[in-house]
Amino acid sequence: MSSPLPFAARPLGVAATGYAFMVQAHSHAWRTVASHFDVPDFEQKVLVGRNPEAVAAAARKYGWSESATDWREVIARDDIDIVDICVPGWLHAEIATAALAAGKHVLVEKPLANTLAESEAMVAAAQATRLLGVRSMVGFNYRRIPALALARKLIADGRLGRIRQVRASYLQDWLADSEAPMSWRLRKETAGSGALGDIASHAVDQVQHLLGDTVTEVSGKLHTFVTERPGPDGPESVTVDDAAWATLSMAGGAVASVDVSRVALGQKNALRVEVYGTGGSLTFNLESPNELHFLDGTEPIEVQGFRRILVTEPEHPYISGWWPQGHVLGWEHSFTHQIRDFLLNIDGGTDPSPSFEEGLGVQHVLAGIEASHALGGATVPVAQPVPTVQPAEPASPHPTSKD
Repeated sequence: MSSPLPFAARPLGVAATGYAFMVQAHSHAWRTVASHFDVPDFEQKVLVGRNPEAVAAAARKYGWSESATDWREVIARDDIDIVDICVPGWLHAEIATAALAAGKHVLVEKPLANTLAESEAMVAAAQATRLLGVRSMVGFNYRRIPALALARKLIADGRLGRIRQVRASYLQDWLADSEAPMSWRLRKETAGSGALGDIASHAVDQVQHLLGDTVTEVSGKLHTFVTERPGPDGPESVTVDDAAWATLSMAGGAVASVDVSRVALGQKNALRVEVYGTGGSLTFNLESPNELHFLDGTEPIEVQGFRRILVTEPEHPYISGWWPQGHVLGWEHSFTHQIRDFLLNIDGGTDPSPSFEEGLGVQHVLAGIEASHALGGATVPVAQPVPTVQPAEPASPHPTSKD
């Protein structure tokens, strides 16, 4: 395994895999991060995909210098230092473990992988290379939304007191039409699971991250509302879930409910989080991403109530790199913040968060929900991996903006 090149020698070379929706979001982040934050020099070297025409067109559009069709050849290149994995989950483990073994820093989209065995192999690879200075991170980008980063700080600072109850829901409607066509996301062999792995992974990560806590027990249910969809050769069976519901018991004593759906008509991308403590409460909705609603339970009851915080002040997480107060940010900015933190972790020699261990922890919760469903909703225990090296907190989300 080659050692990562000292950063002063040349700009970091970045390669990304995929050429669809998710790599578009990541590419936008790579293009914009250095315009707003002080980060190490890097170059968008190569975009990798199976279809040579499609990946070449995407590379030109998304700002990559070149394209390629063989990811193995790309990770063997001496001018590639970072591999950003944006392909479907069934490919994550093979590419990530090979890239880590080649001494490349790895960012991989959530969920970590499609199975626990693949996730555990990725964790083992990350742990083996971490001591050699190779960094790895799983892309739960919603941690980097300024309002949710502020929510985590308020909870950590004790502003909500002891947390009793959390509600996390993630509702979409892009599959509400029963005639929506079949895709790889609806086949278990390529997607692993449906709404559970796709969007419940975000909800579960938010519950654990916001509280700084872990899930110990779950009970859950999965459901597929549309069991067949049009395929290129006729109707095909849908082999994953459309929706999922779960109750999570936390190690610290709180109880969380999670419900997710990709058939909730009228809900476009509504990740909602509610946290209720003994001293305060907060709520958030991704469809209003710049707003956090906070209730201070220590105020006199006659003036007590939720207040809207517009999270656009320079003092708020990440905001100083962007626009004047009140000039709102969008969904795509969370990816820019994610790349910013990853680059600073690499440059500073610190371990990123969420680590692969944290990604595996989410996978254990999702597997517990599946196991509970198979047992008719019975409560089942959840294993949590213990990291060999505790990941450091990401670089401060209150950066100085780039001049």
